[in-house]
Amino acid sequence: MNNVSEIQGRKIFFLHPAVVVQNQIVAELVQQEFEVYLVKDHDTIRKAIGKYPDSIIFVDINEMMAETEWEKWIRGMMKNHPDISVGIITANHSEDLMRKYINSVKVDCGYTVLKADLKKSIAHILEILLHANAKGRRKYIRANTENETSTTLNLPHGGSFINGVIKDISVVGMSCSFDHDPELAKNSLFRDIQIKLQSMLLKTEGIVFGSRMDSTSKIYVFLFTQRIDPEVRTKIRKYIQHNLQSKMDTELK
Repeated sequence: MNNVSEIQGRKIFFLHPAVVVQNQIVAELVQQEFEVYLVKDHDTIRKAIGKYPDSIIFVDINEMMAETEWEKWIRGMMKNHPDISVGIITANHSEDLMRKYINSVKVDCGYTVLKADLKKSIAHILEILLHANAKGRRKYIRANTENETSTTLNLPHGGSFINGVIKDISVVGMSCSFDHDPELAKNSLFRDIQIKLQSMLLKTEGIVFGSRMDSTSKIYVFLFTQRIDPEVRTKIRKYIQHNLQSKMDTELK
């Protein structure tokens, strides 16, 4: 594991994920603050590994190729990219296949069987990711929204509302700037902040943690309070995953 991954965590790719994996397992991992991506083609995953050589890849051996082809492909990837970690996630319950991938192919992120009770499958994957130190020292996933026009906020100030642009956001806070510096005092509490993340409007409250100068504008950092509706946190995490996935798709084209 390199120094960057040690600090920022490892990228987790699901190659050819089944619908249940996309809709439920990945959604749960996102809520647990893992950096997760969906990839639906072999060339794309090769590019991803070229850029992020110590990624974690979960492969569904039921999709796209015959299982023997998958075995050959996985062995080749592990040989050519020694820093990646590979796991199998599949609806195939075969004990023989499980033994082969764990004992012979030696995938280091296990063989997870998708069961009717997905809680067990999710718990198994979480255990694997913990063991693989997938989060590194990072606690929260953050999206950089600096060049996006559709991430904005407004908050009550001086008897009216002022509008700002969100620079980055995580589930614990955000940084933002305003056209004209409103000179917000450190530790000020704002109860009625409305943030817009693309088409989503969310109501939050936050405390001014501090500020810094960035070329000509002042960047304010807000920490969200514990009183935020849990549903808002869920939506922020979903937005962040969507934002990161979109950037990754562009990067790997």
